[in-house]
Amino acid sequence: MCKAAPWQTGVYVPKDWTMASQEIENLVQALARLPGLGPRSARRAVLYLLKRPETTMKPILSAMEQVEANLVTCTICGNVDTKDPCQICSDPRRDEKSLCVVEEVSDLWALDKSRLFPGKFHVLGGKLSALDGVRPEDISIDKLLKRVEQGGIDEVVLAMNATLEGQATAHYIAERLESFPVRLSQLSHGIPVGGELDYLDEGTLAQALRSRRPVE
Repeated sequence: MCKAAPWQTGVYVPKDWTMASQEIENLVQALARLPGLGPRSARRAVLYLLKRPETTMKPILSAMEQVEANLVTCTICGNVDTKDPCQICSDPRRDEKSLCVVEEVSDLWALDKSRLFPGKFHVLGGKLSALDGVRPEDISIDKLLKRVEQGGIDEVVLAMNATLEGQATAHYIAERLESFPVRLSQLSHGIPVGGELDYLDEGTLAQALRSRRPVE
């Protein structure tokens, strides 16, 4: 008579059983913390890397080590890069007269990927929020005002996310910039209420940039 397998007999299987070594499990758990990756997707990614360590794992490790060793925050705009000033701020082809203000670095990357804004950027590093206790002095608003005060900027585009906090931040900045001789505009059609720039497709971002309107 054949002996039944454990899963056929209802035998208890310990929850701490693992299919791989602790090192591999640690890698899976680390990848699972990344945005857009859950435990299942992380496990598939790890399996792919393990099957092709020479062509996938080693190049990724090398690239990550180089970035980690040289990672800096741009002292001008707040972008994240491997040099200071960052690639955007040091590019002489950029329009010095146009400045786009965003909440986070992810928003900067999303907008710049559209290739429709030729100017430079300023990252606030957050948004005003009474509930979370985020005040104007907690984000890079004063630094923005100093950049505008230095002169040479004709237009400031307020590219805040279409959330209550984002729009409140844009309104506050607009009030602080009223005394400066600059044209204020903000993203218009294409950005849904509650939408965040980092999750929008390039076509939507392009339309929003083209249809930016004066701040009222």
